Amino acid sequence: MNPNDILAKAETLRNNLSSGFRDEIVKSLYAEAEAIARRAVKTASDKKYDFDQKIDRLVTSPITGLPIMLILLAIIIWLTVSGANVASEWIANILFPFGDWARALFVTWNVPWWITGFLWDGVYRGLAWVVSVMLPPMMIFFPSFTFLEDLGYLPRVAFNMDWLFKKAGAHGKQSLTMAMGFGCNAAGVVATRVIDSPRERLIAILTNNFVPCNGRFPTLIMLATVFVAAGYGGFTSSIIAAGAVVGVVLIGVVFTFLMSWILSRTVLKGEASAFTLELPPYRRPNVSRILYTSIIDRTIFVLWRAMQTAAPAGALIWILANVPFGTSNLAAAIANWLNPFGLLLGLDGVILLSYIIAIPANEIVVPTMMMMYTGAGMMIDGPGTSDAIRTLLIDQNGWTMLTAVNLMLFALLHNPCATTIVTIYKETKSYKWATISVVITLGTAFLVTFLTASIARLLGWA
Repeated sequence: MNPNDILAKAETLRNNLSSGFRDEIVKSLYAEAEAIARRAVKTASDKKYDFDQKIDRLVTSPITGLPIMLILLAIIIWLTVSGANVASEWIANILFPFGDWARALFVTWNVPWWITGFLWDGVYRGLAWVVSVMLPPMMIFFPSFTFLEDLGYLPRVAFNMDWLFKKAGAHGKQSLTMAMGFGCNAAGVVATRVIDSPRERLIAILTNNFVPCNGRFPTLIMLATVFVAAGYGGFTSSIIAAGAVVGVVLIGVVFTFLMSWILSRTVLKGEASAFTLELPPYRRPNVSRILYTSIIDRTIFVLWRAMQTAAPAGALIWILANVPFGTSNLAAAIANWLNPFGLLLGLDGVILLSYIIAIPANEIVVPTMMMMYTGAGMMIDGPGTSDAIRTLLIDQNGWTMLTAVNLMLFALLHNPCATTIVTIYKETKSYKWATISVVITLGTAFLVTFLTASIARLLGWA
């Protein structure tokens, strides 16, 4: 029998196999290896291994595994929400007064107003906003995430979610890349290298942006605090705000599965690959390793990259806000032009323009909106109180709960930032897939917000 006949016979037999035949092969291999090990190796009782097994009966159980995972996620987000606001205000109270002092110094030196404004009201304030809003959540989220990683819990997350990704036609390891996306979507895209199958790796790359990265958390936290948790105080407010953010995250996970399912049955149709996962033993977290990984490798790396993109974005904001156009400025004119389309999505023109300007860095969405709503020619000072933000958005600019809900959905689903788009191109070596990643996410954001706004208006909720 020649090789072609063998391949044809194998293809015929393949169609008669059950969908789980790969799992059965892996099980049989491990069962045979275990039998050989029992015959050839004698071991003393390992109490540590028994302890690991007892924990795994809970954290990998079909009944308790996913609830435990959600509880840990909720705790991390609650710590981030409750701690980030206070730290952001402290940092802002240092950075913005320094910028005001430096600006005044330039004025006394008779430096031309446009140089002073460009440098201190544009570039510097853009950087100050990114640092004050982005650094505190990262300093809380990354160490918490790294702690679970060092403990040995993340492979259990992949184990728990493997069956869900399998049903979506994706790879179980995609859960690990999705977890990395919480810190930075660009890092999540790079992390897809752990997936061997090119098809399943591409699915993970194209859907990673449905996980909200660190740059989008400030917007979600602000909306959850100002709108969802309005009327509550203290500990209750932080719990409700954290719950709202967790709800948004879960919506992102649902869209990850949905889009993975669609891609695996259309443009990326193919056969699922086998996934063999060995759960490592639990280990005592190494504090120095956690601090180095979370602060040096992740926080400083991501913050520096965000600052590089925020500086030109801050300059662009200042230029648009200070170039006269008609009776106002160029920023207001563009926002007014975008307003009809924004209202169709339950948003407005200011929000859409803010996201266009914030393509380099999602962190500057909020300060850009605040600047245009206040009519200031520069970014306003750092994070204000919830009452002040609520007054500005609701009383002065007509925001409703629909605006807040749709903005949370848009912040979750919209296109990747510039860094992530470039990373997708570098990982796929294809302009096509980088473009498709933008079309998929932005198209989903437009569709979901349009349907939400239409249904709300039809039911008389807006």
